[in-house]
Amino acid sequence: MNSSDTSRRPVALITGASSGIGQATAQALLDAGYVTYATARRPETLGELTARGAHALRLDTTDEDSMIAAVRAVEADHGHIDVLVNNAGYGEMGLVEEVTLDGWRRQFETNVFGLVRLTQLVLPGMRRAGSGRIINVGSGGGEFTFPLAGAYHASKYALEAVSDALRFEVRPFGVEVVLIQPSPVRTPLATTTVDAIRTAPDSPYAGLVAAFRQLSERNIASGRGFLSAESVARVIVEAAQARRPRPRYKLGAVAQTLSLLRHLLSDRSWDALLGRMYRPAASPAPDRRARA
Repeated sequence: MNSSDTSRRPVALITGASSGIGQATAQALLDAGYVTYATARRPETLGELTARGAHALRLDTTDEDSMIAAVRAVEADHGHIDVLVNNAGYGEMGLVEEVTLDGWRRQFETNVFGLVRLTQLVLPGMRRAGSGRIINVGSGGGEFTFPLAGAYHASKYALEAVSDALRFEVRPFGVEVVLIQPSPVRTPLATTTVDAIRTAPDSPYAGLVAAFRQLSERNIASGRGFLSAESVARVIVEAAQARRPRPRYKLGAVAQTLSLLRHLLSDRSWDALLGRMYRPAASPAPDRRARA
């Protein structure tokens, strides 16, 4: 099938659809008339979507065989994928010194390398059809960095570069690339991510970790600055349907304000701003020993 077949409904493949943005996007695409393939590492978690008409597939962005199988299954039935929503991801939280190298590798395998490999797999079909849309769910945090989230922000910075390069490379083939940059989204993952941060009580970073947890818990409790998954999904569908989508959709006050501040402020001024946000609960006493 090709895009000139007017009877053909557009086909969308969404990763990480078991909850949050992915689940809301799958539902929004169904509502918009797309043949929707919702994927997750455990497809049994997709029952709510399949009850509403979605197709469920196993897809783990750290497992190439599962990605190959999913793309082949969709293309066998429909010829090619019209819209790929690269949504699967998570935040590896912790101090740069204390996150293990395995943790760094897992973060990039999921948030960057898996996304790139899946994109490589769907592009030949899109090029043959002369059309397609790749929507990468990044973060406002691809343009600024908070402490205790260095691995996560690094992966989102990398996605900025991938999206910029890819957008130029595939445009001659009728394929558009869009980057979604949301503010924090209220999902169960937000609370789980904060709870996952641990450090030893006698760690030199204990004060900073305590301050981070206090700030995060206050923000989550108040809902200040958080978006709903449904509001992000609406923008993703808008980007999927637009005749000329914007290269970037920056969503919410946090992403817009902090990205602007990071570009306007010097490094020292930015660090001073973070210092006011993350006041350690207890600072280490200065070393008053006489210099040798």
